[in-house]
Amino acid sequence: MHFSIPDTQELNEGNGSTFIGYNIHINGLFHCTVRYKQLHNLNEQLKREFGNEAIPYFPPKKLLPLTVSQLEERRVLLEKYIQTIGQDSKLVSSELIIGFLLSAQQETTCEKKQDVNLDLYTMNNYHIPVRVSTFDGTEQVLTKVFKYMSLPLEYMQYFSLYLIKKDNSGDIIILRKLLDFECPYLSNKTMRDANKIVIRKSYWDTNYDFELMTDPVSLNLLYIQAVTEIEKGWIIATREMKSQLASLQTNLAKREYIETAQKLKYYGFIQFLPCYCDYPKAQTKVVIAIGDQELSMRILGPGQLSREGCFKVTRMRCWRITATHNKEEVAANSGSSFSSGLELSFEYLMSKDKLQWITISSDQAILMSVSLQSLVDELLMKKNGIRKKPCSVTKGSWSYMKRDGSSHLISVDDADGENKEDSSDPKYQESFSIKKLQEKFSSVSFKSGREFIENHAFEGIGDDDL
Repeated sequence: MHFSIPDTQELNEGNGSTFIGYNIHINGLFHCTVRYKQLHNLNEQLKREFGNEAIPYFPPKKLLPLTVSQLEERRVLLEKYIQTIGQDSKLVSSELIIGFLLSAQQETTCEKKQDVNLDLYTMNNYHIPVRVSTFDGTEQVLTKVFKYMSLPLEYMQYFSLYLIKKDNSGDIIILRKLLDFECPYLSNKTMRDANKIVIRKSYWDTNYDFELMTDPVSLNLLYIQAVTEIEKGWIIATREMKSQLASLQTNLAKREYIETAQKLKYYGFIQFLPCYCDYPKAQTKVVIAIGDQELSMRILGPGQLSREGCFKVTRMRCWRITATHNKEEVAANSGSSFSSGLELSFEYLMSKDKLQWITISSDQAILMSVSLQSLVDELLMKKNGIRKKPCSVTKGSWSYMKRDGSSHLISVDDADGENKEDSSDPKYQESFSIKKLQEKFSSVSFKSGREFIENHAFEGIGDDDL
């Protein structure tokens, strides 16, 4: 997950006094506002649970009120703290962190816990009305969707809920996948530009399609998604292929439709809005799509798609997200009207001894980063023979400190932790450590630091393989 604390706000305690709230954004979108003492309490519980050595540096308390410069320093340090946690799979997937983020979102929105109607949709706009609690987490809501649609619960690992919106031309834009640390009802309500929540498949390996096609409901979901993405031009098909698919669609030959669509370019990819890249030259306008173990780049020529290339995820050593707060300055310096404030940069193995940084400027940069990470995670799981996403499970009870200093318990049922893999287990990561690979590139200056997301699926490739 990508955490940031871009700003703070002064809030009223209700008794005439005020306090500073730190606005936490997750994967590029606002999630909650918390006080320093809440994060301090979380840090103390993390140290008790995981040990001092596993927890990053936390800025200490101050006896006197903070000056403006000290407040900014604390914001930066807290941001670095939570970003470091976000890059530790064992910490960020723990029930303690998930429970804290859920509770913080609930407190920030000031919503009461009550049953409400939540409207969800398939990719072709079929309405799925479900009755949920305002405090239901994403997994709880998805379970209710599965029961409503009579989908086998064992297929939950293959589908997720996504926030989407439509642009002025009517095209669908995927904003992000809803995750376990949030309540879908609250997230949807606080996002003004999100039109709806949809259910769609959330895996990259198209071989999983064949298992899902044995069930009529999951088959229908895959079929709906494929039809929608071909109609939207996300999956590229020739005129002849479109005619063949139209015939299959008329005959409701859903399995045959999917099997035909699987052969098309960009089936199983996520496509992003047009953006800019510094490769092969500065300010190159491109369309990015991610899937099939690659980041595909289509260079936009005058009036048409002119050239196409791809970057294999196994040759990306690492990547990072950079936020540029002054969009106007970025546009002025580049001589372009394009003014994205986010950049995704990845270090790519161009040849045997040459690594090169490539930067994509896009407002969807964080979604690209999250997509790359989930693609790599799935690739590593497949290599290790693991079907479900590994997660670190901690057992016990913890407390969530509210802004006013009171607390309530966050409890975890011990049974929830049965039969789950731990991604921190050496058997999961040992084969994919990049340390041995770094020795092969001693002539290259490798950057270090938690701001980089290191790719454990990175593989060395010789010139003969290029």
